[in-house]
Amino acid sequence: MIDEALLEAEDKMDKAVEVCKEDLAGIRTGRAQPGMFNKIMVDYYGAPTPLQQLASFQTPEARTILITPFDKGAMHNIEKALRDSDLGVNPSNDGNQIRCVLPALTEERRKDYIKMAHHKGEEGRVSVRNIRRHTKTTIDKFVKDGEVGEDDGVRGEKELDALTKKHVELIDQLIKGKEAELSEV
Repeated sequence: MIDEALLEAEDKMDKAVEVCKEDLAGIRTGRAQPGMFNKIMVDYYGAPTPLQQLASFQTPEARTILITPFDKGAMHNIEKALRDSDLGVNPSNDGNQIRCVLPALTEERRKDYIKMAHHKGEEGRVSVRNIRRHTKTTIDKFVKDGEVGEDDGVRGEKELDALTKKHVELIDQLIKGKEAELSEV
């Protein structure tokens, strides 16, 4: 029973780290990359749709990205979603493609992005800790109900703490990598 709870906790913690990694990929660096547009939702015929499902991306230059919509009718809505996003891009439409030139990062903007990366990392750590708290409650309930012995409960909690530590360290490594990426000029 404890092993099942620990496996479930590890699976959820892995997903929390993955979500944190995706969130950090959405923070732009000096280069244009399609991952920056993962969280942008476009109003497509009344339904919020991820931009990734509506267009293809090309990066002809380091700070330029070309977005080619599959449906030309969605072009205006894609442009509007890009303007409203927090990426700081001003899209230009040539009728077939939308060109986004990313402005050069200023020192102040880099610091803002580093703060944002730390905030997203903290959200990931909180998520991992919440999973730990929930699993610990489950283990305590098993011990209290007499389904497992106290020794097994203590062993399960130690394993849970080790899992938590491992996943928090993974998130910390992701943040350090993103910070180094943002700091490089």
